[in-house]
Amino acid sequence: MEAQTKIAPQKGSAEANALRSDNETILSVRNLKKYFPITQGILVQRKVADVKAVDGISFDVKAGETLGLVGESGCGKSTTGRTILQLYRPTEGSVVFQGKDLAQLKGEELRKMRSNMQMIFQDPYASLNPRMTVGDIIAEPLEVHNIAKGKEKKERVQELLQIVGLNPYFVNRYPHEFSGGQRQRIGVARALAVNPDFIVCDEPISALDVSIQAQIINLLEELQNRFGLTYLFIAHDLSVVRHISDRVAVMYLGKIVELTDSQTLYANPLHPYTRALLSAVPIPDPIIEEKRERIILVGDVPSPVNPPKGCRFHTRCPLAIPICKEVAPEWRDVGNGHFVECHVV
Repeated sequence: MEAQTKIAPQKGSAEANALRSDNETILSVRNLKKYFPITQGILVQRKVADVKAVDGISFDVKAGETLGLVGESGCGKSTTGRTILQLYRPTEGSVVFQGKDLAQLKGEELRKMRSNMQMIFQDPYASLNPRMTVGDIIAEPLEVHNIAKGKEKKERVQELLQIVGLNPYFVNRYPHEFSGGQRQRIGVARALAVNPDFIVCDEPISALDVSIQAQIINLLEELQNRFGLTYLFIAHDLSVVRHISDRVAVMYLGKIVELTDSQTLYANPLHPYTRALLSAVPIPDPIIEEKRERIILVGDVPSPVNPPKGCRFHTRCPLAIPICKEVAPEWRDVGNGHFVECHVV
C-alpha cells in the first residue's frame, strides 16, 4: 500500500492532527433541536403537530476522538448525525464545527465546509447508486469539490480502494457485484475521498453479518489512527460502542440523558435508563450472568409527537419521584466530565 501516503498529509492526516491540542474541540453542539412537522388537509396543508426527533441536546466532540451515541431505535440518533451535517436543517440551536456555526451557513459557504465532514451510511445496499460504477461513486465527491480530475482522479480512486482493502481494479464494477461488507468498504472510501476531519458513522455495521462487523470496525480504527479522523459513532450495540468509543452519550426520546468516558459509563452508570440498557448486554460468563440483576423496563417508549412532561423517562423509570413528572431535569456535570440529566442522581 505504498499509494496510501498520497491521500493526505492534508487537513485529515495524522500529521495535521498531531499539531492540535489534546483538548481542542472540533465540534460543539448546543441546544440542538430538529422537529418534523405533521400536516393535515388535501388542498390546504396546515401543521397540526411536530415530531420532536431531537429536542435540545448539547455536547462537544474533541479532535481525534470517537464519541459513541447509543439508544433505542427511534430515539433520534440518526437524526442527530444528519442534522449535525446539515442534511437536515436544524429547527433550533447551533452546530459549531471548526469555529463556524453550520446552522447559519448557506449555499457555497456550506458546500465548502462539507469537504471537512462526511458520513458513512447505515445501509450499504441503499446508499450506493446501482447505476453508477464503483469508480464513479468514489470519484463523485472529488469532482464536486474540484479536488482531482482526469488521470489524477483515476489514481486517487484506485488508491482509496486499496486503502479500504479492495482490489483497485474493481473501479468498473457495479455495486450489485459486491457483498454487503465490500459495499460498506466502498462507502468508507467515498467518505475518505475528500480528506475529511470528521465522519459521522451512522450504524455502519448493523446491516452486516457478525463475521464482517469486526472487519469494518478494525478498518475504521486503522483509518482513524492513520489519518487522525474524528468519529461520531452511532449504534445500538453497546458492546461494539464500548470497544471503539472514547466517550459515550446515551440518548432517550430525543434527549441525551448521560455522557461520560467509555470506561466510567460501563463501570458506573448513573442514569436509570443507562443501567437498564447495560443490564441487557449479555456477559460471556454463565456464573456472573446468573447472579446479575436484569432491569426490566415497564411500558412502551412514549410518542415523540407528545413526549411526557418533566423527565422524558419518568413513565418507565423505577426510581421516579414526584418532581420527575413536573420538572425537566437539568443537564449537569456531576464530576470529571460525567454529565447526566436526572433528578435522582
